[in-house]
Amino acid sequence: MSYFDAASAAPLHPVARQALSASLDEGWADPARLHREGRRARLLLDAAREAAAEAVGCRPDELVFTPSGTHAVHAGVAGALAGRRRAGRHLIVSAVEHSSVLHAAETHEADGGSVTRVAVDRSGAVDPSAYAAALREDTALACLQSANHEVGTEQPVAAVAENCRAAGVPLLVDAAQSLGWGRVAGDWSLLAASAHKWGGPPGVGLLVVRKGVRFAPQGPSDDRESGRAPGFENLPAIVAAVASLRAVRAEAAEEAARLRELTDRIRARVPAVVPDVEVVGDPVRRLPGIVTFSCLYVDGETLLHELDRAGFSVSSGSSCTSSTLIPSHVLKAMGVLSEGNVRVSLPPGTPAEDVERFLRVLPDAVAAVRERLGAPAAARTAPESGTDLVVDATGRRCPIPVIELAKVIGDVPVGGTVRVLSDDEAARLDIPAWCEMRGQEYVGEEPADRGTAYVVRRVS
Repeated sequence: MSYFDAASAAPLHPVARQALSASLDEGWADPARLHREGRRARLLLDAAREAAAEAVGCRPDELVFTPSGTHAVHAGVAGALAGRRRAGRHLIVSAVEHSSVLHAAETHEADGGSVTRVAVDRSGAVDPSAYAAALREDTALACLQSANHEVGTEQPVAAVAENCRAAGVPLLVDAAQSLGWGRVAGDWSLLAASAHKWGGPPGVGLLVVRKGVRFAPQGPSDDRESGRAPGFENLPAIVAAVASLRAVRAEAAEEAARLRELTDRIRARVPAVVPDVEVVGDPVRRLPGIVTFSCLYVDGETLLHELDRAGFSVSSGSSCTSSTLIPSHVLKAMGVLSEGNVRVSLPPGTPAEDVERFLRVLPDAVAAVRERLGAPAAARTAPESGTDLVVDATGRRCPIPVIELAKVIGDVPVGGTVRVLSDDEAARLDIPAWCEMRGQEYVGEEPADRGTAYVVRRVS
């Protein structure tokens, strides 16, 4: 089985496994106690904190260990907002932040705060000037991920941090996806990360709060981890997490170059071997191991099962892989195709032979799914005359509305329209994306008795 889902969780690094085993014998005692076992545990905790701080680029007393990356984000956002409550209750986030950040923003709104969600371009990147424009007198905190977890696009953190610093607003960076590859550039104020993203054990996060940042930990107070992460430290997991971070950093430059070559190979060859594919994300400013593409006329869940049976573990942002039937907020914010979405995220050490086998298997897997769904095999010839059409796809989920549109677009004359009735949220994203890919005009949406009418004009 080839595991291509490292962006969700990287396999446990061998160094982490060794450190975890060793620290189970040495780090089981309470590091807050003064007896011999407690002092031994304290030495391990202090050493891990110093090593983690060196990797992040901060002071040891600015970094605490948390029970997860999500906990680090929630604690960081809540503590920074509470610490700057006198400045105001305005929060800035990007539209493509990890759900942990967006959920924290929703909680802030529900509590009476205000949130500005900064839009991204089609590659998934924010414009630093948009963050600058969003800053207000009452802005308490801004958040920006270092790199996107779904498409790999790197964000201009340094430029955004400079704008925030000039306005006196702290910037919290979610560095979960990038920290294993290197330090986060820029004069940021807070940082959160998660060990299972770089090959450490699950259940360990990092939260960094720079000196001088107003911060008020929320919830019941605790003497451990500066009051920012209450509860007994999972010392063996912490030691293993930091050991793996140091190990992957030592290999990062060489491995990044190798994985970039492999993902460039996927980006170039997938559109060549699979028709009607959109490769998404920035082609240059992106993480080394992530490449994401979407296939027209494909059910994402079915495609993932096909690839799983062929021996490949990948993930998807398609709405048809979610119990909510809502497309990925990242793909939606980017305005790209969501149906048939596949994210390939290669862990360090991925053999080139596995990538080559994936490229051989993918075309047949996509073709098999399209055939089962009745997708159109070729473009239709325009009739000499015809009328506008209405396609009723209500009650049918992705990618059926787009498939039905593709089947009938050839039945209307150039200049004619097709109205697709759909109650699937994904249609709002996928029909405009289909139009852009196929050279047709997306007119817009109209209210309908059932669902929404998405209007497409044939132009070619």
